[in-house]
Amino acid sequence: MTLGPSAATATASAPKPTIVLVHGAFADSSGWNGVTARLLRAGYPVVAAANPLRGVASDAAQVKALLDRISGPIVLVGHSYGGAVISRAAVGDKDVKALVYVAAFAPAAGESGADLSAKFPGSTLADTLRPVPLPGGGEDLYVDRKLFHRQFAADVPARDAALMAAAQRPITSAALAEDAAGPQAWQSIRSYFLIAGADRNIPPRVQQFMAQRAKGVVRTVPRASHAVFVSQPGTTASFIIRAASRA
Repeated sequence: MTLGPSAATATASAPKPTIVLVHGAFADSSGWNGVTARLLRAGYPVVAAANPLRGVASDAAQVKALLDRISGPIVLVGHSYGGAVISRAAVGDKDVKALVYVAAFAPAAGESGADLSAKFPGSTLADTLRPVPLPGGGEDLYVDRKLFHRQFAADVPARDAALMAAAQRPITSAALAEDAAGPQAWQSIRSYFLIAGADRNIPPRVQQFMAQRAKGVVRTVPRASHAVFVSQPGTTASFIIRAASRA
């Protein structure tokens, strides 16, 4: 069984790549729905992966297992913490033809999401996080529902942001503090960076730093929040298609 395009939907000479979407912290795969609908209409096979949000290495291993079940070329997309996950999951995978970072981390070895967020001023995420102790030790982190709209999704309608806040999936504090290890896929795979110009989670200057370091293709969306993939699904889908068409 494969999750990639079937012979009936792909041409023999140049099948369209499968787009794999990896959400980040405080979100889930349904957040990609607006993007997914547009990609499907454009004829791309799409898989919106469930990211466990337990730890960079373990989450990357799970995404890697999914990639291994997809036939043909792949464009791998990560939002926020999902960028750290795809950076590790795609290492050595010859089927992954492009990486797309949507307001996302692209760490180097030895860097964590927490480290990068603090590299330049502007992130106000830490003040909005609420811990929930876990039975086995450690803690899950949620964004305070009352603060979610302004912090995470300021350009999303309030009613939709309230639904996102209620459905948010927590991330472990250990995952945010976990250093990237070993080679990172952006060092060898062409990368694209959609920068959210009004991001309160990952400051735009941090996103620009990572994009420049990766020598990536960049598009900045002025006044876009961290949830740019929800507030501007058309812009996000178009940027992904740009990467896919060159893959």
